[in-house]
Amino acid sequence: MHIAILTFDGFNELDSLIALGILNRVKKPDWRVSIASPTARVRSMNGIVLEAQASLREASAADAVIVGSGMQTREVVADAALMAQLRLDPSRQLLGAQCSGTLVLAKLGLLGGVAACTDLTTKPWVEAAGVAVLNQPFVAKGNVATAGGCLASQYLATWVIARLEGIEAARSAMHYVAPVREKDDYVARAMRNVTPFLEGSTPML
Repeated sequence: MHIAILTFDGFNELDSLIALGILNRVKKPDWRVSIASPTARVRSMNGIVLEAQASLREASAADAVIVGSGMQTREVVADAALMAQLRLDPSRQLLGAQCSGTLVLAKLGLLGGVAACTDLTTKPWVEAAGVAVLNQPFVAKGNVATAGGCLASQYLATWVIARLEGIEAARSAMHYVAPVREKDDYVARAMRNVTPFLEGSTPML
């Protein structure tokens, strides 16, 4: 099972790395979580340099893809050659987007005319792309989910784990990373945001 987190230059560390950390709480031999980028190295909005673990081609073949956000997302969506490499397909993949990553899915035509979540800065750009923006941290329909606000990346990770490994695996991952003495509250909040969008979904186990 391969989960790719699309991470571009100017990326927001919270979006890509919180999801990476939570998703890696699943300890199975066939479970792989990768930072996928168009170049060998990418630099964050605060100057942190990461080495890519997967290419965009590998991400396009992954079981699940989360599109991270960053300061250069508008440049990303304006780059036709780069966007053409993103062969994402919700009929065979789980797709999630964090904050300005929602703009990437919108420009790829993958939101299917449904409302989405994003951050307040990106909201007007997503709306200009023809997608209504919800005033909530997380939403999912079928195999596509979006989240708004850096710390909402925990909900994307919870949703991906729940869809791929089941609800108890998602609870366990969130319980591990949550603060001491607040674990039950964190798990309950995550499941409260995600569970309504699991109903009627076909598990991709």
